[in-house]
Amino acid sequence: MTGAHSGAHTAHPNKTAVGTIIWLASELMFFAGLFAMYFTLRATNQEVWAEQTQFLNVPFATVNTLVLVSSSVTCQLGVLRAERGDVRGMQRWYALSFTLGAFFIGGQIYEYAHLIQGDGLLLSSSAYGSAFFLTTGFHGLHVTGGLVAFLFVIARSYATRHYGHEQATAAIVTSYYWHFVDVVWIALFFMIYVLQ
Repeated sequence: MTGAHSGAHTAHPNKTAVGTIIWLASELMFFAGLFAMYFTLRATNQEVWAEQTQFLNVPFATVNTLVLVSSSVTCQLGVLRAERGDVRGMQRWYALSFTLGAFFIGGQIYEYAHLIQGDGLLLSSSAYGSAFFLTTGFHGLHVTGGLVAFLFVIARSYATRHYGHEQATAAIVTSYYWHFVDVVWIALFFMIYVLQ
């Protein structure tokens, strides 16, 4: 507090958190473009959609989705630990979040292999193949980016002598990104596997 502002306390927004939110808003626009592409191709290729959505393994994708959603819960539990300065608790929850996210990516790779080898669905084989692989593929790249962020936050917490506000902020903004990625997947899952 300064003498001119005695009695008044102004909280300054965290620049890292604000920057992350602005960046996520731009990512939202990117995914909005992918959604628009998907629905446009679907509207103009209804017969292809009716034929090729039968290749999808909806029960498997549902389980894989539940795994990813669970990782958001464990991530938030890690954030709560980070905010309390409990570095070991944050490390455990973030390691579990990483494991669940990696399981999701493994499931996506398994699904791709089945669709490509078993059903002949490729990025270049049809409008449906293009829409499916572009939307899920770009999301998978974002999940992979989140996995790298988890590893970075965990490694950094081991490397620091004092776990303070700066380290906790890294864990918190990583959670913003991870929750964003999860919400986008829920929308993609509904669009691809439920609406078909």
